Amino acid sequence: MTDQAAIDFEAVHGARPSGVWAAPGRVNLIGEHTDYNDGFVLPIALPHTVKVTARRREDARVRLYSAQGDGTITELALDGLAPGVVTSWAAYPAGVFWALAEAGHAVGGADLFFDSDVPTGAGLSSSAALECATAAALNDLYGLGLSAPELALLAQRAENAFVGVPCGVMDQMASACCTDGTALFLDTRTLEQRHVPLDLEAAGFRLLVIDTRVKHDLGDGAYAALRAGCEQAAELLGLDALRDLPPADLTAALERLPDDLARLVRHVVTENRRVAETIEHLDGGRIAELGPILTAGHASLRDDFRVSCPETDLAVEAAVAAGALGARMTGGGFGGSVIALVATADVEAVLDAVRSAFGSAGFAAPVAFTAVPSAGARRLA
Repeated sequence: MTDQAAIDFEAVHGARPSGVWAAPGRVNLIGEHTDYNDGFVLPIALPHTVKVTARRREDARVRLYSAQGDGTITELALDGLAPGVVTSWAAYPAGVFWALAEAGHAVGGADLFFDSDVPTGAGLSSSAALECATAAALNDLYGLGLSAPELALLAQRAENAFVGVPCGVMDQMASACCTDGTALFLDTRTLEQRHVPLDLEAAGFRLLVIDTRVKHDLGDGAYAALRAGCEQAAELLGLDALRDLPPADLTAALERLPDDLARLVRHVVTENRRVAETIEHLDGGRIAELGPILTAGHASLRDDFRVSCPETDLAVEAAVAAGALGARMTGGGFGGSVIALVATADVEAVLDAVRSAFGSAGFAAPVAFTAVPSAGARRLA
């Protein structure tokens, strides 16, 4: 472990740590709002991570500190953890303790020090990274022997039942299970995984992440309403989930639904198809052909799911007009980030165009970086 990590931990918790763990944020290449419909997703992990330095305690106390917080320690009793008890950022790691205990795993107290460079509120799954880093640390500290998918499911349980956000499993699976240089093709019903090689740089491309700096809160009810609408539509169509509607039956199915539900169904069915098309192109080495799929995905999120906003729409439009092969918003929506597939030679021109468009519109300047497919949750030291 780095000397600085140990120094920072000891300054807060008064003892030497046992180790350092990390879990990444993610961007989703394609497959948005499909995971809670038992569909298909294709995320990559980012090099940006939540790091947690930790040690076991001999009592049943949990002490949580964030380098990005207000300088205070959140101290909790394990036997007092319950949904709704913790309402700050600490609910995410506290929920992991709760989910592990609820599942019958013998987890005691711990001191944890978090430090993150995953942008928050940017649609890059900072919450899943926080949960998965905690889960990885506790798995090792208490010798639980859980696999990465098992940790991801427990992290999702923490967010769903303890924090109260009804997210699907994609974010946690990406943070826990991704590998360097690949995208994670995940069937969210069966949890079958395939690591698809994705070396954009070698092919002469970059995947830009453009953080619009418009923050969103998935706990505000909008996300839950979308999920409820999808579940209602599936019930009306006699399906277990919208994943079960064949594309060939889409037109007839839409005629049976009110417009507000038909829009949701159209997005989910066509988005699952876009995931399949993306895999076909990647397997065939046709990276440039991903561009129109990304842009079509954004149009679907904007027009059918209606989770875009003026800033994300403008970023997509400006990037494509300046030469990006394709672009779309990524994440749950209502702000956050856009991804753009760009030839390496065109990166600066695209970024200049987006920044100029934001300036002309009076929007805050966006922040951009290149997404590099990276490893999932792991012990660093």
